[in-house]
Amino acid sequence: MPSGARHNEVVTEQIPVFRTTDHGAAKLMPDVDRERAWLLTVDGAPQSYVDLDEPTYLEFEYARRLGHALDTVAPRGRALDVLHLGGGALSLPRYVAATRPGSRQDVVEADRGLLELVGEYLPLPEGSGVAVHAADARAWLEAAPDDSADVLIADVFGGSRVPAHLTTLAYAREAERALRPGGTYLANLADAAPFAFLRSQLATFAEAFEELALIAEPGVLRGRRFGNAVLVASHRPPDVAALARRVAADAFPARVEHGPALTEFIGSARPVEDADAVPSPVPPGGAFGIG
Repeated sequence: MPSGARHNEVVTEQIPVFRTTDHGAAKLMPDVDRERAWLLTVDGAPQSYVDLDEPTYLEFEYARRLGHALDTVAPRGRALDVLHLGGGALSLPRYVAATRPGSRQDVVEADRGLLELVGEYLPLPEGSGVAVHAADARAWLEAAPDDSADVLIADVFGGSRVPAHLTTLAYAREAERALRPGGTYLANLADAAPFAFLRSQLATFAEAFEELALIAEPGVLRGRRFGNAVLVASHRPPDVAALARRVAADAFPARVEHGPALTEFIGSARPVEDADAVPSPVPPGGAFGIG
């Protein structure tokens, strides 16, 4: 790890950083419009965006929607115990640390080399309350104590696909077990019409949780393009009205599906068993490209 002086020099000079990590070719690129902001890509796919001076700034649309959901799961400013499956550049852990001081957070990321890169160039502030672990997400979850988290956030992609072992009913039940009563599961998913993957995920989590909601751009839900959707799952009803207001006011408005509309969307989809699991679909060329 470089000294503080070297790290400051790298940030000031805004030099792109390239490194081969355990799971791919990582690249940190400075944002010329924001003094200490960086974009992380892995194998050319955007993974995270971090502004070291403004941790509440979330560049990616799906990240903002996860942030909106986080803002509604508990009263403003209340500290939470959060488990993040998937780390990237730790955008959401930084957001939680800034908006809910005193929170305790564990981040599980399989790519140890990526964690080392982020720790070297985009270090967490002192006293962040964030602990980072290099491990497989499902293995960590299966070893997690019962009722140990208020929120579980799954944002795990192998390249641009959700790994198969994080899509199943057994996995969903492990997530439910690790959450406290009234806790919330949030996941970043991606699909396109006819939504076989997304519908199967909703059917899967409906077996483990009583309440589901889905946040997505209307154009994605209408089947016009491939895109991200945020799944919200809990045993208590989400604050749909507050969540809908927040996502509708975003620079790229989204809508919240809940109740009968979501049941209709799921249709005849069935829960995913471990033996039948497959990764999320391959995004079409340019779906998550960088202009």
